[in-house]
Amino acid sequence: MGGTGTLKAVLFDRDGTLVIDVPYNGDPRLVRPMEGARSAVARVRRAGLATGVVSNQSGVARGLLTLQQVHAVNQRVDELLGPFDVWEICPHGSWDGCACRKPAPGMIHRACEALGIEPSETAVIGDIGADLGAANAAGARAILVPTEVTRKEEIEAAELVANDLWHAVEMLLSLQQPSSGKAQSGAPV
Repeated sequence: MGGTGTLKAVLFDRDGTLVIDVPYNGDPRLVRPMEGARSAVARVRRAGLATGVVSNQSGVARGLLTLQQVHAVNQRVDELLGPFDVWEICPHGSWDGCACRKPAPGMIHRACEALGIEPSETAVIGDIGADLGAANAAGARAILVPTEVTRKEEIEAAELVANDLWHAVEMLLSLQQPSSGKAQSGAPV
C-alpha cells in the first residue's frame, strides 16, 4: 500500500461509497447517502483532514447524461455531505484511454495538486478494485468498503478492507504507517 507520509486528505469514490449507486444518475433528487456516510465524512473533517471526491462518470461519454447533470448531482452530494474541498470527475469511457479514469491515477493526482499535498499524504476509500487501483497507482493509501457489486477477487486483492465507511475512516485515522497484511474492521457497536 502506498502512503508513508502524514495523512492530510481523504478522497472518496462517489457512487456506492458516499451515496447509493443509481447507475448514470443525472437527477439530484435521487441522491441518497450511504448509511453512515454523514458521520464518516464529519469524522474526517473533525480530524482536520481535507475531503474530496474522485468519480468516474462514463455516462457522459456514453451520451446518457450531461456534465451539467453530473455537476447537479455532485452539488446535491455537497449539500448532503459536504462541502468537499475538491471534486474530480472523469467524463470519459474506458475506450478513451485517458489518464484520469480509475484505475488510472489522474484524478487523484489532480485532487492532490488542488489541495497542495502529495499523493502519499492522501487516502482513497472506494467500493471496487478500480478505486484501489487508482490509489495504488498514485501512491496513496487505499481502503475497500465492499458492496453487493464488489467482486470477490477485489476483496481478496485489497490490502485494507472495512465493513463500512465509518470503520474505513477509523482505520485510516488509526494508521500511523502502512501495515502489511489485510486488516479487517469490526462491526459497529
